[in-house]
Amino acid sequence: MQLSLVIPLLNEEESLGELHEWIDRVTKQHGIEREILFIDDGSTDASWDVIQELADKDPQTKGIRFRRNHGKSAALNVGFKQVSGDVVITMDADLQDSPDEIPGLMDMIQKEGYDLVSGWKRKRYDPITKTLPTKLFNWAARRSSGIYLHDFNCGLKAYKGEVVHQIDVQGEMHRYIPILAKTAGYGKIGEKVVQHQARKYGTTKFGWERFINGFLDLMTLSFVGRFSRRPMHFFGLYGVLVFALGFFSALYIGVSKIVRLKMGLKTILVTDSPWFYIALTCMILGSMLFLTGFMAELVVRNSSKKMSYTVGETLNLDK
Repeated sequence: MQLSLVIPLLNEEESLGELHEWIDRVTKQHGIEREILFIDDGSTDASWDVIQELADKDPQTKGIRFRRNHGKSAALNVGFKQVSGDVVITMDADLQDSPDEIPGLMDMIQKEGYDLVSGWKRKRYDPITKTLPTKLFNWAARRSSGIYLHDFNCGLKAYKGEVVHQIDVQGEMHRYIPILAKTAGYGKIGEKVVQHQARKYGTTKFGWERFINGFLDLMTLSFVGRFSRRPMHFFGLYGVLVFALGFFSALYIGVSKIVRLKMGLKTILVTDSPWFYIALTCMILGSMLFLTGFMAELVVRNSSKKMSYTVGETLNLDK
């Protein structure tokens, strides 16, 4: 298969038919062999009925329906495991991503050799309450990852086919797929200025909490990317440093008391000094950090548990 389109959605019944027709027109015009995979993330409207109608008319239109809402990351993760295209493109189902960008994105993957190309909606039709936090979020992501993209969260992305089979998009990590790809060894990441369409139907499914969750996920990803396979390097290092600080502080307190006693100077009980308890606390915290690192190493080396999702129905899936 030349192209696979993965389209997660939640309550987008009004736009699906128009989107499918637009994709069909563009791909036929450029002679692109394609499949379309809609992931219904627990919609409560007639989105699944529309997908069924589209699949009946077009055997290369496929669908997966979750029994409940799992989130965009789960939808993408399941979709990536099903597609077989040489190029995989993701886009949102609300018509804000333009299918006219498909040929250009494919050229960057196939002809220019990029592993991943992220869309950049330089001109956006969103209120400032959405664009301002997005800019701050993108700045933080660039600084922490070293990947200089303007719009990490753009739903319109293109991937070399092998890339999507090598990454796991868990939690709410769909915002950081470029970082996941880089961590997996796919470092040729670019971006393309794409057209942003004003929302035609419905309302956005994301609220302010996505920005808070986004920054928390970024911190998690930064830690996991560096220490997921070697947690002792983080916990053990800081555990040893904190323990050493407490130990040498306690040693200093004890030695200084002995010296003062030898010199006949007045002194107090060690347990009457607040610094003794600070030193003792540091030693306890250091030991706990070290043990945490040790236990994390055991978990990493022995854990093979994978996330699972409750898929209720599928359409036209060969796998």
